[in-house]
Amino acid sequence: MASATWRGSLSFGLLTIPIRMYPAARRQRTYLHQLHNTCHTRLKQPLFCPTCDRIVNRDEVVKGYEFEEGQYVLVDQEDLKKITPKSGKIMEILAFVKQDQIDPVYLDSSYEALPEKDVDKPYQVLLKALEETNMVGIAKVTMHQREYTVFIRPRNHGITIHTMYFQNEIRDVEGYGQKPKDLQIKPQEIKLAEQLIESLSEDFKPQLYHDTFQEQLKALVESKEKGRTFSEKAAPKRAKVIDMMDALKKSLQQAGADGKRKRAAADTSAPSRSARRIAS
Repeated sequence: MASATWRGSLSFGLLTIPIRMYPAARRQRTYLHQLHNTCHTRLKQPLFCPTCDRIVNRDEVVKGYEFEEGQYVLVDQEDLKKITPKSGKIMEILAFVKQDQIDPVYLDSSYEALPEKDVDKPYQVLLKALEETNMVGIAKVTMHQREYTVFIRPRNHGITIHTMYFQNEIRDVEGYGQKPKDLQIKPQEIKLAEQLIESLSEDFKPQLYHDTFQEQLKALVESKEKGRTFSEKAAPKRAKVIDMMDALKKSLQQAGADGKRKRAAADTSAPSRSARRIAS
């Protein structure tokens, strides 16, 4: 099992639950490195000091806050320990809110919390209470030299913890959410859009969605490794939309035809072994 990101106690009233937190998701990427075009050697980023005119070692690095240009206050590990709040080891639940009151825009990173050995019961008590009340706990925790506000919620028979963006980190984009003036929307247009949404509705299956750019990048790299020519897939051409009603009607017809093809394919072909594994 991967190493825990955070270890401490989840405090719920007078109940204390020792837990470990593990990243619930991690991006998988094919990375391209910067190379010297002459010899194809990977370029590195040295720790170079322009004053001493030399590369410095890692053990020579200290941290500092720039209060004026070129002027720093030095901060070492002992200083950081002094200011680390109690949430460095204890994640105290401060409040509970209804799950549907939380806008997903506030969700940042996700972690799966596991109870420490022999403390399953209080963990399960909190989990079941959250599930039955449809509530989410709000707490504070210190990780990576920063204090986070977190959401504690039930998910797939376990407790998942999400770090939260603070209010001042949520961007206000000028014009967002404002309805344009003198915009005439016909009821028929809304009705057709609703029908199109309904025709494209299905259960959420995350395994159906992929990072196609990363897949194409991997295929490109593999083709070049084997000395083959990579042929990109032609992008579908989209006709210019002139009349919105006409575009909605054609989209609805297309969605219906695609749905019939999907159902026909599902009825005439048995699920593959990999599909059965996904479904199970």
